Formats: sequence, C-alpha cells, structure tokens
Amino acid sequence: MLDSSALRVQVLAYGLKIRDVMTTKIFAVSRNCTMGDVQTIMKNNGISGVPVVDERRVVGIISMHDILIALENSRLQELVTKHMTTDVKTLSEELPLSFAISAFSNHPFRRFPVVNQANELVGIITPRNINLALIRELSRQLDEIEEELAPSAVPKANSVFHRAYRLTRYDFEHAGMASAELKRELKKRGVPPKIIRRAAIVSYELEINIVAHSHGGTLTLFIDDHRMRITAIDFGPGIPDLDAAMREGFSTANEWIRSQGFGAGMGLPNAKRVSDEFEIQSGVEMGTMVKAIVFLNRNR
Repeated sequence: MLDSSALRVQVLAYGLKIRDVMTTKIFAVSRNCTMGDVQTIMKNNGISGVPVVDERRVVGIISMHDILIALENSRLQELVTKHMTTDVKTLSEELPLSFAISAFSNHPFRRFPVVNQANELVGIITPRNINLALIRELSRQLDEIEEELAPSAVPKANSVFHRAYRLTRYDFEHAGMASAELKRELKKRGVPPKIIRRAAIVSYELEINIVAHSHGGTLTLFIDDHRMRITAIDFGPGIPDLDAAMREGFSTANEWIRSQGFGAGMGLPNAKRVSDEFEIQSGVEMGTMVKAIVFLNRNR
C-alpha cells in the first residue's frame, strides 16, 4: 500500500497543472550566443541552466556542467551550439502537475522547459517550483478544513450523487475535473480525509488512464452514504495482457506520453491498491471497463 505521505502528495498534485506551477521568468539564449554569454547570465541571475531557442522553439540546453567543461578547456568564446545538449525533454503547460513529478523521478534533470501547444517556450519548472506549489496547496486545503470544522458550519444532508464525464484522448487540460468534483462532494459529506485521498487517487488514475492511453471514454461517479463507486469505460484499443497491465512498471504508453515523464506503469496498480473492490475487463480493439469501490465508512 502507498504510505500516507505519498497519498497526500498525489492528491495535492491532482488539482494543479504545470502552467500553475512553472516560472514564466525565462532566461534563454539564441544559437549565436557564446558560452561566456551564458556564464554571465547564470552568474547574474543565480541559475544553473539556460535553454537555447530558435524563434521560441527549444533546440538545446546549457547546464552548469557544460559551462565548467568549457571553462576548463578555455572554450568560453565558442558558440553554445558546440556545447549544448540537443536531446531536450520538454513538458506541456497543459499537463497535470503529476506528470512533472513523474518526469523528475524518471530523469536526472534539475529543470524542464515548458512549452505551449505551438511548442514554444513559455516557462521553466524545477523541483523547487513543485515544492512551493504543494506547500501553498496544502495550506489552502488546511484553511478549507478549518472552515468546515468551524462551530458555525452546518453539515449538509447526504444524498445520492451520480455524475458521468466524457473524456477525450490527450485532453490533459481538462483531465482531473472529475476527481476534483469527487473530492468536493466527499468533503461536503464529512468523509475522513484519509478515505477522500484514497477515493481521489482511484478517480484520478482511472481518469488519466483513459485520457493518456485510450481513444477516449467515460467515467461515472456514484456516491451514497456508504460507498463511492467509479466505472471507467474507454473506446479501445484494449489491453492484450491484463495480468501484465496490473504489474507495477508495465506500460503501453506511446513515445509522446513517455516524453512527458508519464507512462511509468503505476496507474492501474495504484487504483487497485487503494480500492476496497476492483474489477477490470478488457478486449483488444474492444476497449476496457474498470469498476472500483471505496467504502466511506471503512478506514484502512
């Protein structure tokens, strides 16, 4: 089972996009700049990496290590094109923050350039950006909890909540909306935070699984006084080996999804791990259906 701190980090990240966290104060250079120019920029601004751009498109990146090597070899007068790393990993500003967290876990980089839909550089994201954003989000959620626990707060009567969401392939801009609404509904019902975290993880993992790996589909939430049930149905292509898909590390993510730092093969295993009941059916070219239940009065 995921430990409680890992669950908290996942849930905090679910409501944020990379664009909400990245820094938009960008120090970038052109192909015509020298390594000495970059050294000066890094020194004056206290940064350890600079993207190289061509008409706002990222074509390379210079790190502090590159500067040190050039300095040792007396090559600071040379153009950055002779020293830059050209195999640059970028992240889309529309992706959920969890993609960035996964990217930093899967790659040894200390920063990622962030691009828009036109593949133009719009920001930089670092672990520090993520940490500060998570702290702010945690503070905001604690304020909400304090308001809910105030003596003047009047509990709302529980009733059946039933909602269906249409999910579109690669629509990461809207991914996570169902999970966010689920969290709000469970908070209204006074469900313990630990159970809310588990339910949110199930919802988010299944939601992202449809957006990232299928041709689109639907996610249906059903909540009553005793349980939260999620039914996720996609339109294919299906999972050829269910046993393999439920093993941690197995992934059918394409190259683009992997380039975003996603596709670590933890989505379905995570959803099953935190569910009280979990069922999956799939057929090649027929699609996949997942049913998951979290009991609202059973803490574990």
